[in-house]
Amino acid sequence: MSRTAITRSLVASSSRAIQPRVNTAVRSFASSSRTQVSSSSTTFAGLRSGRNELRKKVIVHNGLRQQRRTMFIQTETTPNEASLKFIPGVSVTQGGTHEFLDLRSALPSPLATRLLTVEGITGVFFGPDFVTCSKDDSLNWSILKPEIFAILMEHFSSGAPLFKEGADESSQAEDTRILDTDSEIVGMIKELLETRVRPAIQEDGGDIEYKGFEEDSGIVKLKLKGSCRGCSSSSVTLKNGIERMLMHYVPEVQSVEQVLDEEELIALEEFSKLEARLEKQKQREGNPSKPE
Repeated sequence: MSRTAITRSLVASSSRAIQPRVNTAVRSFASSSRTQVSSSSTTFAGLRSGRNELRKKVIVHNGLRQQRRTMFIQTETTPNEASLKFIPGVSVTQGGTHEFLDLRSALPSPLATRLLTVEGITGVFFGPDFVTCSKDDSLNWSILKPEIFAILMEHFSSGAPLFKEGADESSQAEDTRILDTDSEIVGMIKELLETRVRPAIQEDGGDIEYKGFEEDSGIVKLKLKGSCRGCSSSSVTLKNGIERMLMHYVPEVQSVEQVLDEEELIALEEFSKLEARLEKQKQREGNPSKPE
């Protein structure tokens, strides 16, 4: 056998021996590559999923931050200098009104509780689309407004409920709801109060509550709430506004009287005493020669 033939035979034999190992190596490499690609795909998918979740959180956070930034709370003065009307631009109640004069009465409402803890705030009133805060004489509105703004913005931006779960929140005023037992006169009075008087009073940051009608004397008893409580012009509102209108449409009505709380009666008594002292002082100043 020639040298060339022997060489060819050896090469063929080596090829047959090496080829299975090469094929095995190729298959192993291909399998490893697929595993790495699959692992890389899984890793990239995980990163992509995490990045999407992060983007969603950023969008939600930015949306909430944008909502807080764009929320604009307006204020309106009322006839009562001690009361200020705050308008958040969203619904506050479901149509009714609620008044809180102390922390005990404000317990069902976290928002009212927070507002009443502000130094100087003596009353909180919720209307359909506004919040009225009343203060004492210790601080000016320029000092109180920033803290009230912060509380209102935080509450309405968070979407928290106005009342705690289980608290009684009537959506409509019950005092002017016409009952089957009401006489025709009382029904007319309630309808006028609900349709004519209440909207105008709420524009000033307050409300009015029907307390009864004395048919013998023709007296309608009403209670003023919110900014109308303790307002110096409340008597003018009752007599020149509400009384005249009721007497015009309901001839049986002879007058309108305001029902006062015990605190209001005490305040009114103290105010009368102060007026009497000022009047005496004025008289003494007008007659300096008169002995004390």
